[in-house]
Amino acid sequence: MASVGGSSAGRAAGSGAARPGPDGASRMPYEQARDELTELVSRLEAGGLSLAESLRLWERGEELAAICEEWLEGARARLAAALARQHEPADTPGAPF
Repeated sequence: MASVGGSSAGRAAGSGAARPGPDGASRMPYEQARDELTELVSRLEAGGLSLAESLRLWERGEELAAICEEWLEGARARLAAALARQHEPADTPGAPF
């Protein structure tokens, strides 16, 4: 089991799936952020953590949720663009597609 609060560089390096974000920096893949967030929530729900550890995990969870939201917003935008293209009139008269 990977450390939730530690560096995710080891896991990201193995997958090779980190992609540049809008600012050019590498960002964690959606699936990795989602999985780490799920693991973190399970740890918080299990209880037995100190207040300091709970707060640290909560803050990491907020970071991961923001990463997931960024990916989902990008996916929504891509779907909206694809749907808009699908409903545009064809450039060539009489073209079936």
